[in-house]
Amino acid sequence: MNRENESIRPVIALTMGDAAGIGPEIILKALIRPEVTAGCRPVVFGRRGALVKAERILKTGLVFSSIYDAAEIPPGGSGVGLVDLGAAPESDFLSGKPAEATGKDSAEFIMAAVKAALAGRVEAVVTCPINKQTLNQAGYHYQGHTQFLARLTGTDNVVMMLAAESFKVTLVTIHVPLRDVSGLLTIKDVLETMVITWEALRRDFAFRSPRLAVAGLNPHAGEEGLFGREDIDIIGQAVSLARERGMNISGPWPADTIFYRAARGEFDAVVAMYHDQGLIPFKLLHFADGVNVTLNMPIIRTSVDHGTAYDLAGTGRADESSLVAAIRMAVTMAENRKRRPLNHLDAVGKE
Repeated sequence: MNRENESIRPVIALTMGDAAGIGPEIILKALIRPEVTAGCRPVVFGRRGALVKAERILKTGLVFSSIYDAAEIPPGGSGVGLVDLGAAPESDFLSGKPAEATGKDSAEFIMAAVKAALAGRVEAVVTCPINKQTLNQAGYHYQGHTQFLARLTGTDNVVMMLAAESFKVTLVTIHVPLRDVSGLLTIKDVLETMVITWEALRRDFAFRSPRLAVAGLNPHAGEEGLFGREDIDIIGQAVSLARERGMNISGPWPADTIFYRAARGEFDAVVAMYHDQGLIPFKLLHFADGVNVTLNMPIIRTSVDHGTAYDLAGTGRADESSLVAAIRMAVTMAENRKRRPLNHLDAVGKE
C-alpha cells in the first residue's frame, strides 16, 4: 500500500473499555485481521499494560507505537498507534475482576477519544464494552456509553441504532421499565426518532430515499384501538407528520411481522418503540456481528453489541466479530460523510 492510500484511509479511534474485560483481547484479535487495517488507520485509547497481558495469551506479534496525539499516527508500517492512558501499574487490575479503577480508566479512554474526534484528529470512535457499575463507582454517573457520549458532545437527543449490513433497528425508548414505555411515548419523540433515523440512513449509509417501517406498540398495532390507542393517537400521528415532510415511511405495523419483512429486504430500517422489541429480533439474526451506532452526534460512534464478558477475559476465547463489524461500519460512515456532508442534506424533518 502506498503512502497516498495510507493518507486516504480514515483514522479510527478504538477505546479499550473496561480493561478487566475482553476489550484488550478483541482489540488485538481485530487488528491482526487484514480487512481491518486495510480499511483504516487504527489508534487505540487504552492501557499498554492490558494489551501486554492480552498479548501474552494471544501472541499476535502486533506492534504498538506510543503517541500523544492522534495527529502523530505513523503513516505506514505494521505498527498501530496507542494513546496510553493507564498510569497505574498493570498489577493494579486483574482480568475478569472489575474495579473502580477500571471504571475510571474506561471513562478516561472515552473522554480522550471523543476529544480527539471533536478536534478532527480521528474520524470515528469505536468503543469496546464498559461496566456501568464501575463507571458510576468512579464518579461518572451515566446509564452507559450513550448518555456519557451525549454529554461529552453536547447532544440533547441521541438515538440508538442496532445495525448490520442488511438489517437496522432504531429505538424510541431505551433503558426504561416496560411498564413505563406507554407513558413515555409522545408524538414529538417518535417523530424525532424517525427523522434522525432517516437522516442517518441518507448521510451515513448512503440511502437516497430510505424505506422506513414503524413498529406498533400493542399487539396487532392496537387492532384499530381495540388493544390500546397509542398506535393511533401517538405513533400513527407521528407517521403522518413524517410523510408530510417527504419521508418514505409506513406503519405502525404489527411488531410480530414487521421485522420478518425487514429482514427479507422490504425496508431499510425499522423504528421500534422499546428496547427488547427491537433488540430481540436483531440479536436473533446478528448476535455475533451486530453493531451499536449512536445517531445524531457531531462525531461518528459505533460499538460492539455485547458486554464485558468477564468470564471470558484472560482466556483468549473472546470473539472479535462484533468489533470487526463496528470498525468496518465506522469506516463506511466516515467515507459516506466525506461524500455527503451534513449541509448537503435535504431539509427533511427540519422546520
